[in-house]
Amino acid sequence: MSSNSFAYNEQSGGGEATELGQEATSTISPSGAFGLFSSDMKKNEDLKQMLESNKDSAKLDAMKRIVGMIAKGKNASELFPAVVKNVASKNIEIKKLVYVYLVRYAEEQQDLALLSISTFQRALKDPNQLIRASALRVLSSIRVPIIVPIMMLAIKEASADLSPYVRKNAAHAIQKLYSLDPEQKEMLIEIIEKLLKDKSTGDGLEDNEKDFYDSDEEQKEKADKRKRPYAMDPDHRLLIRNTKPLLQSRNAAVVMAVAQLYWHIAPKSEAGIISKSLVRLLRSNREVQYIVLQNIATMSIQRKGMFEPYLKSFYVRSTDPTMIKILKLEILTNLANEANISTLLREFQTYVKSQDKQFAAATIQTIGRCATSITEVSDTCLNGLVCLLSNRDEIVVAESVVVIKKLLQMQPIQHGEIIKHMAKLLDSITVPVARASILWLIGENCERVPKIAPDVLRKTAKSFTSEDDLVKLQILNLGAKLYLTNSKQTKLLTQYILNLGKYDQNYDIRDRTRFIRQLIVPNEKSGALSKYAKKIFLAQKPAPVLESPFKDRDHFQLGTLSHTLNTKAAGYLELSNWPEVAPDPSVRNVEVIELAKEWTPAGKAKKENPDEKFYSESEEEEDSSESSSDSESASGSESGEDEEEDHSGDSGEDSGESGSESEAGKGRAAKHAKARGKGDSKDVDKEKENSKTSESSSGESSSIEESSSDSESESESESESESRKITKEKEKKAKQDRNPLTKDVSLLDLDDFNPVSSPVVLPTPALSPSLIADLEGLNLSATSSVISVSTPVFVPGKTHVLLHRMSGKGLAAHYFFPRQPCIFGDQMVSVQITLNNTTDQKIENIHIGGKKLPMGMQMHVFNPIESLEPAGSITVSVGIDFCDSTQTASFQLCTKDDCFSVNIQPPIGELLLPVAMSEKDFKKEQGMLSGMNETSTTIIAAPQNFASSVILQKVVNVANVGVVPSGQDNVHRFAAKTVHSGSLMLVTVELKEGSTAQLIINTEKTVIGSVLLRELKPVLSQG
Repeated sequence: MSSNSFAYNEQSGGGEATELGQEATSTISPSGAFGLFSSDMKKNEDLKQMLESNKDSAKLDAMKRIVGMIAKGKNASELFPAVVKNVASKNIEIKKLVYVYLVRYAEEQQDLALLSISTFQRALKDPNQLIRASALRVLSSIRVPIIVPIMMLAIKEASADLSPYVRKNAAHAIQKLYSLDPEQKEMLIEIIEKLLKDKSTGDGLEDNEKDFYDSDEEQKEKADKRKRPYAMDPDHRLLIRNTKPLLQSRNAAVVMAVAQLYWHIAPKSEAGIISKSLVRLLRSNREVQYIVLQNIATMSIQRKGMFEPYLKSFYVRSTDPTMIKILKLEILTNLANEANISTLLREFQTYVKSQDKQFAAATIQTIGRCATSITEVSDTCLNGLVCLLSNRDEIVVAESVVVIKKLLQMQPIQHGEIIKHMAKLLDSITVPVARASILWLIGENCERVPKIAPDVLRKTAKSFTSEDDLVKLQILNLGAKLYLTNSKQTKLLTQYILNLGKYDQNYDIRDRTRFIRQLIVPNEKSGALSKYAKKIFLAQKPAPVLESPFKDRDHFQLGTLSHTLNTKAAGYLELSNWPEVAPDPSVRNVEVIELAKEWTPAGKAKKENPDEKFYSESEEEEDSSESSSDSESASGSESGEDEEEDHSGDSGEDSGESGSESEAGKGRAAKHAKARGKGDSKDVDKEKENSKTSESSSGESSSIEESSSDSESESESESESESRKITKEKEKKAKQDRNPLTKDVSLLDLDDFNPVSSPVVLPTPALSPSLIADLEGLNLSATSSVISVSTPVFVPGKTHVLLHRMSGKGLAAHYFFPRQPCIFGDQMVSVQITLNNTTDQKIENIHIGGKKLPMGMQMHVFNPIESLEPAGSITVSVGIDFCDSTQTASFQLCTKDDCFSVNIQPPIGELLLPVAMSEKDFKKEQGMLSGMNETSTTIIAAPQNFASSVILQKVVNVANVGVVPSGQDNVHRFAAKTVHSGSLMLVTVELKEGSTAQLIINTEKTVIGSVLLRELKPVLSQG
């Protein structure tokens, strides 16, 4: 997922830079419309120059910015001629981004795209599967009838491609070709039939499902389910079985899609497996969390048991945004039951004290919902809400009043004292909703509080003109109810209020006043309704039902935009009903194709050698095991490539696939060499002859295959195969000289290791230059092999006070950071603590007591010190894993008699380890960490402060970084990596003209980068 997020950051970062540049130029321009036009032209001219540059780095940066523009929804079609020129670039990263652009605009710029059609045809034979698929997508996007034959030929070839990803794109291109030329229907049907017989999507997983995914308990459950009358469609069963491994995907969209599938299709007893995968997604960024939590909130209403084991995963964190907090509250409320309600109420008490007022108000509403759904705790919740009425925060009090009002509607007889207490709050509460709720409660229960209700009416009559409209309506209602029940005390007050309401500015209040007057004050004009005024005003009101806002969302399909917005979006398709008649299963029949037998030259039949029978049997077993593992890897690669289609700028899966293939090839070669080194000399000589025969046959077969595609590649493959023969013979002789033949059994000969087959052709050690360039371009790992941790350039002697001698009763402690790798763990920062005894008595049993560390932080303590003599001193080491943050590590430093609370907070520069790397590697990594991963600022200082030695001393004094050699006098580079995660931290100080310089920091840890930038800027600016 790191590669996916990297591509996204690059694109969005480029888009932001473009936006800022556009705004800046437009503000400088003197005129409005013309200035905006000129800025756009200037921006595009800049990109065109970069695309025409001779440097790949400039082209790559330009393409990232262009793709970022497209992601922002901006029109980049006028750059098509400049972009399409780079379609033949040798840089794999540029080529992939160019194809991303062409897929978007090929349909709009068809004439220009036709000029490069020969390039697209060559790309269909590119060794990189991503390029082949992208070329096919671009070709199918050109909607010109003249190229229909070319498209048909390309789809035919792609449908027989070795890569499942390319075959999938061929299937997508079929419908585009049909819409362009329906006369090709018959030929396209043949291709579709061929693709339907494709066997690459689940063979290995289907055969090995019990071994890898199903426990014995699951098998037992499945056996029980077979006895039940319910029977699932075989297609659905196959789909669910083959998508189960995708729940472990690093792509959140893939996991969400599988969860959606299980929710709507799988039986309830099997749908529970998606809960763990969805909870895992809560570690993602806030946007992903928001969507996942919304779907969990809907699921938890119908099936609480799915998420009850993960209750603590939904506890609110202080760093969560408000929208995430409220969604977690919703889920906790849905999961509440008699068993866990006490734990949840304690959690809610903490939430009410939050500084986030919206979240605190939502928590109070949540407590009210728990009180209504779980009757056992309704009294406890009500008492807790009454206690909140004395809270200092007015918003908390107001929300509590509103919730209490709803709860009291359910059992008003038992809680007269609460109503009296709330009546006293009218003098202090100013929130209109809360005041209106209190007046409504008093009006409904005016007969139970006959002494308080008239006095409340008297007070509100004084402030009637200044009250909110909502409160005025409730004052009118209260006056009407008291007029009907206690007219002696309130008759004049009610008439006074009705007169005020008669001339109010709000017409709703005026209408309500006229209605009430005619209803409660009988006169000649009064109708028959005045007789029933008391029944109308004091009728029994139904108690409110507190429901989840996600209750009515279940009719939308999970994971859709309509479900997120809770309204039907344009283009939304509802799930169809289950069919009454099962579909014909014959369309899913797979044609079994026998594996091709090993090819041997004509006239040379294989001879059975009795001496080699043991090796022959093992090799047959190895062939079968290797073929099954190959089928698994093929299905796995297809799932990875599905992600790659969504993030077309990402090459992580592609590089991983090629890397795994090369590693597998190395493993097979090593095991062949080991097998050759065993046995007696006679066996070795025989194996030499056999290997020569197999190598020559493999060389011939490879040359035959390549000649069918290209005549040039035929000659190259022949020459390479000849050179491989010579080098392999030399390697075999050297290994036989180095490894004397022995019959001792070694650990490597045990059957625990996967066997390999000797007849399989060894992987070619020599690669063509173009393929090497492609493989190098696919490498997006965070650190390369040449990057290693180096010794610190400078160790500052500054110490920090850990415990003052006055506070420690004579025990003083100081700590400093030695900037050395920690011996207690690779992810820990080494801290040295010096303990001093400033008393005249011995201090005994000095040790670290209780630790209060933030979540995830770990600490390795020093061994207890038995005694420290008077005026004595001792230095000990501890290791702390700060998790790449400047959070404080709090713990207790204890002696025999006392414990003292102390804490260690690391400077940001001490969370790094210096890294040694070349200037070339630095620039490469910096190019990969641009956009959102880059922060920069301008420094102004005297020229003497920009000397090389001065800059070096200042930077290494603040941060533990290594110096990168630079070929430019005006650029100083420093590199480090974070101790916990190993993320690179690249610092660049580039001197400009005059007395200014630019400080640039590139890192994935943007928070650490921005903090380090803030610390370095004042240090480099001052003299």
